Amino acid sequence: MLKVQTGQIVEFYSNSCCVVSEGKELRCKIQGRINLVVGDLVQLESFSMDSNSEGLVTKRLDRVTALYKSKEKVKKPIAANISHIGILVTKNPKTNLEFIDKWITISKNASIEPFIIFNKIDLLQNSSFQENKKVYESIGIRTFQISAKLFTNLDELKKYLSKKTTIFVGNSGSGKSTLTSAITGKKILSKALSNNQGVHTTSVSTLYQTDGMKIIDSPGVRDIGIDHLKPKEIILGFPEIINYALNCTFPNCSHQTDEGCEVITALKNGDIEESRYNNFIFLSNQEKTK
Repeated sequence: MLKVQTGQIVEFYSNSCCVVSEGKELRCKIQGRINLVVGDLVQLESFSMDSNSEGLVTKRLDRVTALYKSKEKVKKPIAANISHIGILVTKNPKTNLEFIDKWITISKNASIEPFIIFNKIDLLQNSSFQENKKVYESIGIRTFQISAKLFTNLDELKKYLSKKTTIFVGNSGSGKSTLTSAITGKKILSKALSNNQGVHTTSVSTLYQTDGMKIIDSPGVRDIGIDHLKPKEIILGFPEIINYALNCTFPNCSHQTDEGCEVITALKNGDIEESRYNNFIFLSNQEKTK
């Protein structure tokens, strides 16, 4: 007899998925052509007669939030129902400020809260690191200094992640898998596939649930395009610029010329960080050329 219930996708493959429902993990097939990603809440029919499957996903429930990647202004969801995005920053490999500002912009447009994780803190004891940290804290971005490899300062981060659904983003080698493993206790392999029980791989998007928190580990979020965002949406990632832009003389001000522009005035007065302004202009102009 079929039982209709709801659940959340914790692992997604090309034509099947793993769903957590009523405290159990079910291997499910997917009915029809439902567009699903990790984190989606779904309706399913569970059964135990089929040895190859334990359920059938019949419907996707409404998404609270969704993270998209875009190519040629076509959006494709890669994860759903996320509350927070953790941006990993490292000295080696170097994380440039444009990467950080782009992810803040992506987060704000998706109604997801961004925060910054300065990983490998043993490599970050320099003045530029401290200056960058202050810049982002001044615009309300929460920051953490950790070492995922050395398990340094993880307790504070775990406390922050409690009751949240978080996805980590960063350059290759920034420690996303190491951090996910340190927090969840799961062994995460970044390259080789493995079918051994208890071993997971970032070749497949996975949602981990542990200690009241949910962590999504996905190979598709190293760096994603923003060409689907308009200039009025890109500015959402720059709240300090918005504050001054509201007082510009001309409502269609591009914030690139002096005439009547309060943003330029604030920049000259040192009230807006130059790197933040430059990245705002770069991202805005990048969108216009596509």
